[in-house]
Amino acid sequence: MATKAAELNTYIWEGTDKRGTKMKGEQAAKNPTLVKAELRRQGIQPKRVRKKPKALFGGGKKKITPREIAIFSRQLATMMHSGVPLVQSFEIIAGGSDNASMKEMVLGIKSDVEGGATLSEAMSHRPLQFDELYVNLVRAGETAGVLDTLLDTIATYKEKTESIKGKIKKALFYPATVMAVAILVSILLLVWVVPQFESIFKSFGGDLPAFTQMIVDASESVQEHGFFYAIIAGGAIFGLIQLKKRSRKFAHFLDRAILKVPIVGQIMNHAAIARFARTLATTFAAGVPLVDALQTVAGATGNIVYSDAVLKIRDDVATGHQLQLAMRQVDVFPHMVVQMTAIGEESGNLDAMLTKVAEFYEEEVDNAVDALSSLLEPFIMIIIGGIVGSMVIGMYLPIFKLAATI
Repeated sequence: MATKAAELNTYIWEGTDKRGTKMKGEQAAKNPTLVKAELRRQGIQPKRVRKKPKALFGGGKKKITPREIAIFSRQLATMMHSGVPLVQSFEIIAGGSDNASMKEMVLGIKSDVEGGATLSEAMSHRPLQFDELYVNLVRAGETAGVLDTLLDTIATYKEKTESIKGKIKKALFYPATVMAVAILVSILLLVWVVPQFESIFKSFGGDLPAFTQMIVDASESVQEHGFFYAIIAGGAIFGLIQLKKRSRKFAHFLDRAILKVPIVGQIMNHAAIARFARTLATTFAAGVPLVDALQTVAGATGNIVYSDAVLKIRDDVATGHQLQLAMRQVDVFPHMVVQMTAIGEESGNLDAMLTKVAEFYEEEVDNAVDALSSLLEPFIMIIIGGIVGSMVIGMYLPIFKLAATI
């Protein structure tokens, strides 16, 4: 059974070295005694060790991001490849981190390793930062005696997957921005601009043009019930998110619908294929059996349609089918991906072929996101211009009608 990761505190220390020079610094440890012992090991005579006080404002710890884990992986891989001892590598990485939570985590891993735990065991105590795939790859490297090589592979994998995630977020951000800006402009016009014209229209008397009356009615509705509309919209969004989490059937419907959206759907398809290929190539190259690797890959695709497809592939492979044949049956992978997989199986270079597939689709995602950005820039202007133009026309129609009667 895995033991719980030790809680560390940050201590401020003061002391003198062998020449009597005063020194001071900070160190994370379980207690002050361990800080003093570590200082003496480094040839420093501790004079004072006290727990670092927490800041009154803004003292909360920053969350460790996946990007920081990717950077940590690359740093650790580089140092081990250069021959730096594992424990010393942790000290160097922790010393260069600006995130207190990251520093504490790295020093916690160092403490566990010094206490006799393997690197994979120390990481398994921190499942929020190191998922099952990460831990299994590290364990495979330890077992085969090629930890430095596997860490380099893991670092590349994390960098690529985080890059894909960033591109997907960028692709989804633009449509969301268009909608948000359009809604915001509409609300501003309805709440502050239209009422000013409405007071002028009342002084004219007579009936307003139908289009103008519709805008005025919308303005009054937003002013009277705007808060209620906001609650409904927020509740609907929250409800959809919860429904997606709790209902696999609805999540499958939503993910499949997203895959069919023009441009965005293409990006999501290519991203899922890139993740599938990159994860399977990494796990297979690490010596993980294909069936076990597919189980891990299913959770890394980022889309439940592809996740279900990979689980079906795993079941077929477990019964003796070739990977490429199982991929044909699920009918979600392009012909090129299946053919590359078939060539990889026949030549015994499956991991290399899957890596090429991942690189191709990662580049496709990059190009598609750039194309989406270029397309949406004028689209945003058209939408905003259309909203403002419609409002302006609606507000000036009564004036034109009045002028025509004079």
